[in-house]
Amino acid sequence: MNRDSDAPVAVFDSGVGGLSVLAEIQQLLPRESLLYLADCGHIPYGEKTPEFIRERCVTIADFFHRQRAKALVIACNTATVAGIADLRLRYPDWPLVGMEPAVKPAAAATRTGVVGVLATTGTLQSAKFAALLDRFAADVQVITQPCPGLVELIETGDLVSPTIRQLLQSYVAPLLAAGCDTIILGCTHYPFLKPLLREMIPASITLIDTGAAVARQLQRLLGERELLANGHPQTTQFWTTGDPEDFRNVLRVLCNNSDNVRSFVS
Repeated sequence: MNRDSDAPVAVFDSGVGGLSVLAEIQQLLPRESLLYLADCGHIPYGEKTPEFIRERCVTIADFFHRQRAKALVIACNTATVAGIADLRLRYPDWPLVGMEPAVKPAAAATRTGVVGVLATTGTLQSAKFAALLDRFAADVQVITQPCPGLVELIETGDLVSPTIRQLLQSYVAPLLAAGCDTIILGCTHYPFLKPLLREMIPASITLIDTGAAVARQLQRLLGERELLANGHPQTTQFWTTGDPEDFRNVLRVLCNNSDNVRSFVS
């Protein structure tokens, strides 16, 4: 597959959560042109079957491949679990970067030996997550907490209401009761809740997500292939399978940007 350094990098998620990853990429690689697709019409992935999510991954990847993207970032833990293996078979020469819960750094960071995980049901039930625990957390107690409902509220731009505060508190309380000193944010939506989380947990508790690590991996892959952009900083184009105006409104809240939003129909 022939690509040049001026081609864009594509990023997608089930919704707006991947914007937290997009922000890390923009900070580390400010010269890159970026394409972002929010599959809001099919959210939440965490409650869908693996087969359905794989189909969405293929549809979206095919679209970005036609857009001549030089790399693809799957900015969603659940989509990575369900779809990245198939995409690597389908596009063996295309740089692909996926997400996974930060079990390894959390196991290294904990002082008490008790780590909490906030994630979607789909991520926590996956074989890949189980393999991460076996590989990196054999000597650590891991307390998992599925968080139904959080993604849907974040998708509306709700980061502070009494409703999301009460829901998040109900998910955090068991982790605190278990003595967790490190909490993994196992969904790309959850970093947007860091300010609210910090009101609920002691300052000594470490919050870990993987957005920055994904940006570094993208930088490494592009560098190996001599595909890093070296021009002027570029704008980002957005697509959504949901309502474009709703997406614009959430963009204004989450990243102070509401330009270049288009509908994606599939």
